[in-house]
Amino acid sequence: MPVIVVANPKGGVGKSTLSTQIAGYFASQGHAVMLGDADRQQSSKLWLSLRPDTARAISSWEVDRDDIAKPPKGTTHVVLDTPAGLHGKRLKDILKLAHKVVVPLQPSVFDIFATKDFLDELSESRYTLRTQIGIVGMRVDERTRAAEELRSFVESTGLPVLGFVRNTQNYIQLAARGLTVFDLAPERAVRDLAQWQPICEWLDQ
Repeated sequence: MPVIVVANPKGGVGKSTLSTQIAGYFASQGHAVMLGDADRQQSSKLWLSLRPDTARAISSWEVDRDDIAKPPKGTTHVVLDTPAGLHGKRLKDILKLAHKVVVPLQPSVFDIFATKDFLDELSESRYTLRTQIGIVGMRVDERTRAAEELRSFVESTGLPVLGFVRNTQNYIQLAARGLTVFDLAPERAVRDLAQWQPICEWLDQ
């Protein structure tokens, strides 16, 4: 059962957007998905409460600050949305569960430098020796200089840039309805689904 952890101690980088979309992708593939939310704001949990009954089911994974309940039998894929400021023992406890860690990163100098120490902490943790780590550029046009600067930074860490998620109102509007781009008819999300393809391929490895 793969556990995908979405983490970055910097707030406002798109962790909940990425977490809900990944859960939506797994659900679209017919998997039994659980989405956990370790963030105090509980954005992912709110999103689940908005998800219509007609959409593919995603279950809530009960998580609190001191304990993470074991997913019940029958669950095939787990996604965990984590809080800002994640570090130390709490980070270690979460990394013990993770098969893959996805780090959302916006292409600003502030976000990049705020994330560098976290990436160093991940690379130095003995709990990530068998864990795949990948970066997703958030709210960025991959054709811009900002995207190139993000790529250059990530290359210096030795980690892969999995892909980019563009800055569009689609994600905001879908989130308000508990939906993802994977819940739409393909012709309604052509550009977004194309951006997600390399990310999904990495998730499925």
